[in-house]
Amino acid sequence: MISPSPHLASAPEERRTVVIVGAGPAGLTVGAILRAASVDCVVLETESRQFIETRPRAGVIEERAVRELDRRGLADRLLRRAEQHGVCEFRFGGERHRFPYAELTGSHHYVYPQPLLVTDLVREYADVRGGDIRFGVRDVMPHDLDTDRPAVSYRCPESGERRLLRCDFVVGSDGARGVTRDALPAERRRIVRRDDGIGWLALLAEVPPSTDCVVFGVHPRGFAGQMPRSPEVTRFYLQCPPGDDPGNWSHDRVWTELRERLAAAGAPPLTEGRLVERRVLDMHHYVVEPLVHGRLYLAGDAGHLVAPIAAKGMNLALHDAFLLGDALSAHVTRGDDSGLAGYSAASLRRVWDYQEFSQWLSDIYHGVASGDPFRAGTTLARLRRLFTSPAAAAAFAEQYLGTAAAY
Repeated sequence: MISPSPHLASAPEERRTVVIVGAGPAGLTVGAILRAASVDCVVLETESRQFIETRPRAGVIEERAVRELDRRGLADRLLRRAEQHGVCEFRFGGERHRFPYAELTGSHHYVYPQPLLVTDLVREYADVRGGDIRFGVRDVMPHDLDTDRPAVSYRCPESGERRLLRCDFVVGSDGARGVTRDALPAERRRIVRRDDGIGWLALLAEVPPSTDCVVFGVHPRGFAGQMPRSPEVTRFYLQCPPGDDPGNWSHDRVWTELRERLAAAGAPPLTEGRLVERRVLDMHHYVVEPLVHGRLYLAGDAGHLVAPIAAKGMNLALHDAFLLGDALSAHVTRGDDSGLAGYSAASLRRVWDYQEFSQWLSDIYHGVASGDPFRAGTTLARLRRLFTSPAAAAAFAEQYLGTAAAY
């Protein structure tokens, strides 16, 4: 537990049922669920509304998650504007291999950039449902989490004074760099981490996608990915050394490598254009066990991080939010504690399944470029199996779509 500030006793105190730290997809969805159930809550966010509604993030949402959003009245604009994808494409050995997972399963993905989803969720929580959200707060600190009167304090951006929110529950949805995960006592938590030793240069380009689907380029020079975000914007990835400097990647070098690694017979040419984002992501993963301490419940990246290898991070955050929002609502409105008691275990079952799939897919993406001929050979064998074995194809589609009946 984080110790109280010496000046906390004099801080103005308010009372709320739930304090949500972090206005990402997880926190905002929990907030919207609680508001729909007339549960008193407040969301604290260190950034501005404009910032969270415009920062580039993921864009692939599973059909299961969209159904849940729609059931709660949170998917109106998404369903009107999102693209549906039912095919992905692997390129290796100079050939294109299309994988029509919607034909195999009847399910598909929605492509809807996270900033648009966050914009929708902020509007629904704050503007439509009248939820209390405070932007630009500073020095957020949780307190007394292992008591029945937990609290969160913060510094008001307008007055500079410290304020205290006393509550029944704290939701930690403030991401990988937030404060709530560190509020779990070290002796009562286990943080399991894996570093892949691989970097991805993440690129956002103002160009239309060259194909109608996500493309995975498995190449001896390194992985390359093409992910449509809108008719005018495309996300690209290039494998690079971990910790590489984005400044090492000039405009010409980026497009040369993308053309080389995504080349395949019959593939349409890439459209070259302005790069509006260049940043290097080191491929790493972690899981916090358990996701609960006292009255604190972690959700999303605060409790687990999956590298963007399998486009699972936002989907896991939403899954947490559905579980936790329903569980908190059931406790407050009906006195039913079963959801809260089972939250950590239920979340982590899906988390570990998605982590395993991410590791499997990482081996596929990066094996050919590993410098190990044996690993390269087994990687290509796995890829060929996807297109020759119905059983292998079905297993891949289930994990790629997140459609397993139970986790």
